[in-house]
Order: sequence, then C-alpha cells, then structure tokens
Amino acid sequence: MSLLRQRKQPQREERPPPSSDGNGSDHDDNGKGKKPASKEATRRTKAKWSCVDSCCWLVGCVCSAWWLLLFLYNAMPASFPQYVTEAITGPLPDPPGVKLQKEGLRAKHPVVFVPGIVTGGLELWEGHHCAEGLFRKRLWGGTFGDYSLARQLDESYYLTCNFFRPLCWVEHMSLDNETGLDKPGIRVRPVTGLVAADYFVPGYFVWAVLIANLARIGYEEKTMYMAAYDWRLSFQNTEVPFFHDLIPVRDQTLSRIKSNIELMVATNGGNRVVVIPHSMGVLYFLHFMKWVEAPPPMGGGGGPNWCEKHIKSVVNIGGPFLGVPKAVAGLFSSEAKDVAVARAIAPDVLDSDFLGLQTLRHLMRMTRTWDSTMSMIPKGGDTIWGDLDWSPEDGIECKAKKQKGNDTEVSDDITGKSVEVQPEPINYGRLVSFGKDVAEAPSSEIERIEFRDAVKGNNIAHSNTSCRDIWTEYHELGWGGIKAVADYKVYTASSVIDLLQFVAPKMMQRGGVHFSYGIADNLDDPKYQHYKYWSNPLETKLPNAPEMEIFSMYGVGIPTERAYVYKLAPQAECYIPFRIDTSAEGGDENSCLKGGVYLADGDETVPVLSAGYMCAKGWRGKTRFNPAGSKTYVREYSHSPPSTLLEGRGTQSGAHVDIMGNFALIEDIIRIAAGATGEEIGGDQVYSDIFKWSEKIKLKL
Repeated sequence: MSLLRQRKQPQREERPPPSSDGNGSDHDDNGKGKKPASKEATRRTKAKWSCVDSCCWLVGCVCSAWWLLLFLYNAMPASFPQYVTEAITGPLPDPPGVKLQKEGLRAKHPVVFVPGIVTGGLELWEGHHCAEGLFRKRLWGGTFGDYSLARQLDESYYLTCNFFRPLCWVEHMSLDNETGLDKPGIRVRPVTGLVAADYFVPGYFVWAVLIANLARIGYEEKTMYMAAYDWRLSFQNTEVPFFHDLIPVRDQTLSRIKSNIELMVATNGGNRVVVIPHSMGVLYFLHFMKWVEAPPPMGGGGGPNWCEKHIKSVVNIGGPFLGVPKAVAGLFSSEAKDVAVARAIAPDVLDSDFLGLQTLRHLMRMTRTWDSTMSMIPKGGDTIWGDLDWSPEDGIECKAKKQKGNDTEVSDDITGKSVEVQPEPINYGRLVSFGKDVAEAPSSEIERIEFRDAVKGNNIAHSNTSCRDIWTEYHELGWGGIKAVADYKVYTASSVIDLLQFVAPKMMQRGGVHFSYGIADNLDDPKYQHYKYWSNPLETKLPNAPEMEIFSMYGVGIPTERAYVYKLAPQAECYIPFRIDTSAEGGDENSCLKGGVYLADGDETVPVLSAGYMCAKGWRGKTRFNPAGSKTYVREYSHSPPSTLLEGRGTQSGAHVDIMGNFALIEDIIRIAAGATGEEIGGDQVYSDIFKWSEKIKLKL
C-alpha cells in the first residue's frame, strides 16, 4: 500500500485558458483557435429531438398498440366481450340468426352478395420496384375472419410499409387515365371468396355479421357467394370483351357471376338465388341484369328470361339508384363534409406536402382514374333533383320535432301559447352554389355568366413541372376557366354535368363511354341497348321477370349531404382551386346548412330520394321502366345510434355501412332467403316522406 501511495500520479497536461476579447468570445484576434466542443456538448447536440423523431415515435406507438390489441383479441375467450357487455347493460337479445333458427327457418335459396365501392379487398399481383415484397398483399381492405394472429401482424406490417410509401401506394391504386384499365407493369386484382368483403379492416365489419347470421340457419360457403369485383373500374370494363395476345385483359367478372349463379341454382334443387347488393353494388348488379340478357359480344347471351329463371329477389341495401350529390363534391374538389371540416381545422395537413404526399391533390389524382365513381353522379337532372326554385324535399325538417302537419311545426311562444312556425326554405335543387348568398337568393336576382364556352386561359402550372405530375386537369383549366366557373354561380343536377365536363374533360370523356345520366324518352330506341345506359334506371328497363321481387332497404334519420356552398381557394402552386365554404352556417342549431353543406334525410351517404324513388314510384306496378310488373318494396330502418361504447356500431343503426349489422334488416333478409315474399315480411315499411316526395316528381311512367 505504501508503495502505491508513493507512486507518482501522472502529470495532467495543463491547457492554457482560452483567450477572450472584450466581449467574452472564445477566439483569438485572428478568429482562429476556436475552443473545441466538449464530448458532453456533442452528445447533447446529437440527442436533439426532431419532428421526424416525433413522427416515427408516434407511428411506432400506434403500431405497437395495434399489434398488442390484435394479440389480446386473439388471446381472450370469444365470449368475453359479450360477458362484459351483459354485465353492464343486461342480457342482449338473440341475434336474428339464432332467433329464426329457433322458429324453424332453414336455408333455402342460395345467396349472392355484391359489395359496393371501396368495401372489397384488392391485392397486388404485379407492381413496380417500390412495391417489392408486396406480392398478393392487400393494397386495399382487410379481414379478420380466417386470419391467424401471425397473418394479421404480417398484414399490419405491410400496411405500415404503405404508410411510409404513400406515393408508391397511390401509383399502384391508380388506373391509366387514358384507358381506365391497368397501368403498364401493374396488376391489382380483387380478393376472392367471402373474405373479400367480410371486413373492411380488422374489426370493422361489412358483410361479416350478415354472413354469421345466415350460417345460423344452415348457410355455408357452397350456398353463399361473394361477387367480388374491381370496384375501381367501369362496370363493363370488369368484363372487357377484347383480348391482348389471346389473353383476357381483365377479370371477366360478369361472366363469372353468371356462371356461379347458374351453378348455385343447379346444385340447390333449382331454388333461385337471392341477390343482396350494397351501395354501388346496386348499380353494378343493375348493369349485370341487362348484360346477362343482351346478346354477345356486348352481353352475356343469357336471353330475355334468364333473370326470371335464376333470381328470386334482389334485396338492395343503401342503393344510390339515382346517384349521390357526394359524388359531385368528390370529383369537383376531392371533398365531402368530413374532409371539408378536417381541412378547416388543419389546413396545413391536407393542403401541404405532408410526409411527401400532397394529400388532397394526390387523392384527386387517384380517384379521378376510378371510372366507377362517375356511376354515382346524380341522374335524372332537374326533373328528379329540382331546379333553382324547386326540389322534391321542399319543407323538410332537419331536426325531428313535434309535428302539426306535413308542412308546419308546433312550438311555444313566450306566453306558452302554441304557434305555427314555417320550415326554413331550402333550395336543394342548387347542388353547387358559389357563396351562401347565392344559395339563398331568389333565382331572379342571380346574375350568371355562361361558362361553357369560356376561354380557359393560361395553364396555371406552366411554371412548375411537378404540378403536372399530379394529374387533376385543373392545371389545364387556367385562371380564365376558374373565374368562369365561379361567375356562373349556381349549378343544378343538369348543369353540374356540364361543370364536370368543363373542369375535367378527359375524365368525363372517358366516363361518357360507360355511363349516362339522363331520362329516356323512348326506351325502345335501339341506342338504349348500349351498355352505357344499363346502370341508369331511368334509361333502361327491368328484366322480363314478373316473379322476381325487388327490395330497396336503407336507413333514414341521419343528416345526409344534399347540396354544397363553395368558394374559390387561395391561389397557390399545385392547388385545387375550389373548396367547400365551411364558414357557411345556417341561422340556428336546427338549420339544414352545416359547414357549407345542406343536409337532408338519408343514411349519411345516400339521400332518401335516391335510395327510395324507383321502388316507391318509378318501378311501382307496370311502368315503362318495369314493363313486366316485378313487385317492388320499400323497407326503411330508422337510425338509432348505440347508447354505449360497449355496443360497438349498434344493432339498430341506419348508417350506410353500419346498417349491415342492423338486426331488423338482417332478420328481413334471412326470412327472404328462407323463402318469404315481400308481403309476408310486411310489405312497405316507411318512416320518411319518400312517397310524398315521389308524387312531386313529374316523370312520365
């Protein structure tokens, strides 16, 4: 120890103190000899938290939480959620399938499901280098039903990868803007089987609840068929009758549906199928019924009696028979009510280059290549939807109140006496108005400047080549064209077609080959044999099937987009020049104008007028649109939201997708599939004024 104490300590190198000037700076007079940073300071500098670190941390937390929830979901007993719910809310009613099984109902008619837009899964079969490793991975939609935990985690991983490669995902989900078909080197195809649309994403059901309840009375995969199709394509392009090097260009989906229905009828004792289309699938199957009767090469060659021989009932759910105003807003400005509100709250997210994705502009670039979206542009023009001064829904109430009659509401004045209050006048026929004052002004006071022949002016993206990569056609509109659109001030269902043709001529030219939006004067005119008219119920006849029943089932009691107030957007590079004016509000909380959107009755997506008119009047009895006299029924389901979070999306919902879990609707469908007729389930069930509104529409029947 003494030797250790006597050891000399190593001499520390003495460093001269840093030179300082009068201001205390640590450098010499020549600006040299700057003090080197200490290791501690360097460490602190490297540890500085950046915005990218925050984003990565947030994404990691979300993914970790999601994977943990997936693990817990698979680990817990299947009965645990129901046990917790019943412990709090009391015993739950039997699901419809269990209830009807106890009544003795059994599977009889084979069932065909036709999913709508965006609810069917799409997977990658061929892609560019950025999609390496995603072969047969879902680019759209997901499922929960038959996946193992490992598969679910695998899918979640690839969804996370897509989050970090948004432009690659947009590129693969987009179609060719000239042909409306696949881009070179890309093949995205629909998922097949019941898993194609049972769940949209894990935990968010679409068809799963209905499938499970049908299984309770004996249905299985051989008696249920999911008619999955690529919902991005125009309806005829899902078939594509032309070939390339003797190989079909696309999926021949219409032929597959025809063959599967014929097989199901043949292998189930000759019992005809019950077809259940949802949302845009309603229009797709309407197209199919004309295609299957038409002679080849345009049609399927089934003959005029094919539907009568093979289809018992068509049970349409949330059908946009006459289109939806929301389609106009989506194509015009890539918006809807919720997007407009989000943009108002966080404009820097949706209107900027966020994570390398100019969000709304790339969304418009992608969706404008989906020809199917043009199938839902409002049909029937001003005759159906109203004009500057009139609409079928005149006098509607946007909040349920005690009613004295059809047109007046009862309220109390300050003395407590009952007084009559006239409903707020609303010009629903003005689908697009530039300014709230224009939406409310008498038509005689609106000065409009014709836009159809306006000179569009200079290209607004001529100085920025990156703008032209975001294909929206607004870059070719020019300042003159933008001003002309705004100066016309107000657009009805008839003029909105011209509006879309003016701002997006390439898109509408492509869509004009496949869809039409008018009313036929003479349905015997040979021109209506063309497939472009087959999805418009006002320009085609129902099949020659007097024994086939047609149902229109949809939710009511939810404010639904019906018309819009627009404004010009601030000028910027690569921008969408029009947007919903979220500052436009009604006079009070009961107003139908909310955040620049006029609301009417519907299921949150499809207004009652579009979902109900054809079965309430257009096809009711023998009309020129229904010459065989197929029976039609209107079944409405009043929306009742879940009372607690434990009820999930509820069993009495009337919302556009959530209605697929509505117990009353499921019970009606099961009874029809088991053999009941429309009269046996109660005929019409109506809560709205659809019959009253239908009488106001002056359409030759």
